[in-house]
Amino acid sequence: MSEVIRKFIKFGIVGVSGVFVDFLLTYLCKEKLHLNKYVSNSIGFITAATSNYWLNRIWSFESVNSDISTECLSFIGVGLVGLLINNSVLWFINEKVGLNFYMAKLLAIAVTTIWNFGMSYYFIF
Repeated sequence: MSEVIRKFIKFGIVGVSGVFVDFLLTYLCKEKLHLNKYVSNSIGFITAATSNYWLNRIWSFESVNSDISTECLSFIGVGLVGLLINNSVLWFINEKVGLNFYMAKLLAIAVTTIWNFGMSYYFIF
């Protein structure tokens, strides 16, 4: 199995845990705390992305020997662009296409995953 495929599979496994964290926090913030849906989405996204960073750093990309400050700054930059992509796709699919918020969120996560893996593989780790 090629290195890219192996890392993508690990990245995907970590991503599943991130989807759980993301959806749980988004649901709690949106439905229970009655926060704005995009604020709720951002809280879920940022928390999941942070946990995914640590898991991917240690397990998926085995990057424990690299400079963590450079990695973190790169991660933050990539994450901010990812958040912009995620909220934009979510807004478009939910508001313009009319799909249910949580289904739109799932599709936004799928689109953002492609961005995050590419940047993680080629730029961060």
